[in-house]
Amino acid sequence: MAYVVCATWKAAAGQEDAVLSLLTQISAESSAEPGCLLFWVHRSMADPRTFFLYEQYASEADFQAHAASDHVRRIVLDDAVHRLEERRREVFELLVPEPAGAQGRSIHG
Repeated sequence: MAYVVCATWKAAAGQEDAVLSLLTQISAESSAEPGCLLFWVHRSMADPRTFFLYEQYASEADFQAHAASDHVRRIVLDDAVHRLEERRREVFELLVPEPAGAQGRSIHG
């Protein structure tokens, strides 16, 4: 099953637009990686400084390749982390790939 990374980023005050721009870049570049299955960026409706990242990789090795990539170094490590007040990450194993009956349909209809 897929290797799942969930991360929460809280932008420093006044940095939310810059962080969103960087997240848009990292999502696009990461999604092009052969082992990246999903890279979704969400923003809290209650706190616009808080972002939630949902990432799926085919394997832990694919995630490690992602973490060692030039775009992660350039966008995340050299820039984004300096604009954050907080950054947390947790790793999960995907057990059920989609809800019964969903068959790839969007949750938005």
